[in-house]
Amino acid sequence: MKLNYKRTILVGFAFFLICAFWQAYDNTIPLILTNKFGMSQTWSGVIMALDNVLALFLLPLFGAISDRSHSKKGRRTPFIVVGTLIAAVALVGLSFVDLAQLNNIKDVSAIDDPKALVTIYEKEKDAALITPDGVKFTLAEKFSQEEFAAIRSQTQEGEKTLTNPDYTNYVVPARQAYAWQATAESPVTLVFFIALLLVVLVSMATFRSPAVALMPDVTVKPLRSKANAVINLMGSAGGILVLVLGMVFATASVRNSLMSYTGYFAVIAAIMLLALVVFLLTVREPEWAAQMVEDSIHYGLEDKPAEPADGAQTEEPETLPAAKSGLSPEEKKSMIFILLSIVLWFFGYNAVTSKYSVYASNILHKDYNLTLIIAQAAAILSYLPVGMIASKVGRKKTIRVGVIMLAVSFGVAAFLRDNSPAMLMNAMFALAGIAWATINVNSFPMVVEMCSESDVGRYTGLYYTASMAAQVATPMLSGLLMDKLGMTVLFPYAAVFSALALVTMHFVKHGDSRPEAKKGLDALEDLDN
Repeated sequence: MKLNYKRTILVGFAFFLICAFWQAYDNTIPLILTNKFGMSQTWSGVIMALDNVLALFLLPLFGAISDRSHSKKGRRTPFIVVGTLIAAVALVGLSFVDLAQLNNIKDVSAIDDPKALVTIYEKEKDAALITPDGVKFTLAEKFSQEEFAAIRSQTQEGEKTLTNPDYTNYVVPARQAYAWQATAESPVTLVFFIALLLVVLVSMATFRSPAVALMPDVTVKPLRSKANAVINLMGSAGGILVLVLGMVFATASVRNSLMSYTGYFAVIAAIMLLALVVFLLTVREPEWAAQMVEDSIHYGLEDKPAEPADGAQTEEPETLPAAKSGLSPEEKKSMIFILLSIVLWFFGYNAVTSKYSVYASNILHKDYNLTLIIAQAAAILSYLPVGMIASKVGRKKTIRVGVIMLAVSFGVAAFLRDNSPAMLMNAMFALAGIAWATINVNSFPMVVEMCSESDVGRYTGLYYTASMAAQVATPMLSGLLMDKLGMTVLFPYAAVFSALALVTMHFVKHGDSRPEAKKGLDALEDLDN
């Protein structure tokens, strides 16, 4: 049995543009909220959870709607087109609102200007502040006005540029407090920012389930782990491209902590639209979906649809095989535990992805883009081998190995600081990238393995409901703990939840692909889908 890699790659362009968007969103929105609007990590986490709150309802809804939709372009393609167009336009609009807020705090936008530091000092010298390490202080207790104004964001040591610890520990919290005061005095910009953010998030939510459901729509069940590896490979390529752009635009630079994102967001929107054009010109959804159904019926993977009574009409008989009667009690138990496992590992993983840009700047004093590129590159190199391994040893065993690696990588990263070898943190993120590829490639196929082809969109929505439920809570919970205990709690938090997922995966007994157990599949060896 052979996977049509070209076809799968073309389908993957939808996931490519989705991941490009979310990589930019996760990296920049927390920085905008904390640096320009002055929000605490807790409130930033609340805003970052908005997309996941919406996704809890919208992903299963639009997944189910796309299951029942009828279009000449197919069940999924219209959602992908409309959602992408709205999201790209709204993303550019979001950058202009960000620019308006930057104008509101222009008095402190020059981070190396002593006058800006004097302004901050006079405004916030008596305020109760907290360092990234959780130490409470007031500026007046630590510095005179002259001493505070003399702090610079960076110092030179030979050819290496280092962040001044005083800047990280005292200037950044004070500047954020100043920005929050400016936001409180003129909240209109924040209201517009959140309103436009909602437009972006709703538009992305309308087509995420349909885009992901398209892969199983055009791929027979035994090949879905391999196909999902290719889809995730495309997603990682989109993420890496955005991270490289982040390095080009220097979004992680301390000096650019109050930069304008207009050009950066415009490029991201252009990438999304270009990927959409490639998708529309190459993907023939109705034809490919019909061929998948024919192959599944012909080789005994699905039952042939019942013949209609004389004169009866059926909807799209050429694209939908006979539906299952529902999950058995044991399958329901496995479904519950795999969804719970998804919740737990997303609790750990998303806490890191949503907060790492802030953590790297304040604790590690490193460029977060490079570290995340290493993680993505490791994932890219792992996707195809992981899909092949799972087809030999099973999805469940492969996932459990991935969860162990994820917990270990986060556990070791918890002990690393700015004076730790950079290669060690990079190695841990590479391991985390491999682990996440191992988990991601196999978890979605396990969910849709248990459902009929007519319900793929709905079960795709359930998969994303589980992941989004975790992503609703974890930015707020991790942000609250970072505010109360310091930023260094991030990686221990992630390691604990990753380890808990290993326990729940023990109770998953269904969803593995066992092609050797299906009659007649040996004859598929030379089939090119």
